[in-house]
Amino acid sequence: MKEKLLEFLELLKQPNKVDLIIFIGIAIALCVGLFTFTHIRQTADKQIEATSKISFTVFIRGVTYTGNDMPIKANEKTFISIRNVPYSDLDIVNVTADRRKVVLPTMNNKKVMVADDVSQAYLYDVAVTLTDTAKITKDGAVVGGNKVKIGLPITLEGRDYKFTGTVADIQIMNETENAELNKTIQSVNTADNV
Repeated sequence: MKEKLLEFLELLKQPNKVDLIIFIGIAIALCVGLFTFTHIRQTADKQIEATSKISFTVFIRGVTYTGNDMPIKANEKTFISIRNVPYSDLDIVNVTADRRKVVLPTMNNKKVMVADDVSQAYLYDVAVTLTDTAKITKDGAVVGGNKVKIGLPITLEGRDYKFTGTVADIQIMNETENAELNKTIQSVNTADNV
């Protein structure tokens, strides 16, 4: 019995690698929790500086449509999915649909002419402007847990359509109470509109 007790004590003296890793992980988690609790480290909800209305334009390239009126219309609602994750119904402010164009040289070869491409009569490029309320951070506007930035893939879905496009423009509509944040927003909007 005494020998078994001595063997057990020897096992306790030798550190197990798995136990050591678990101990280190718990210590790190406790340190992060302590820093968060004492406000040394900020969590995501502390980084939100304001809430504001934004408008963003989704550009949809190469929509094939043979009907008379485009199925997506201004002053209606459309359901959007951001990165294939369903989000919400949003108001459509503006819709611009333009047939595909082709550049043709003129007879004097000094100028060019832009005309509808008759070889692709039913192919359109569509720009849809939507509005939503977003949380404003230093990194930009956040909608549905996603930062809305130019190039973000968005799917618009209605009763008769499902189009996928990318964000082409973002505008913050209301000024916030934070003057420093307004300057940052103004500089971002100015840089985007180059």
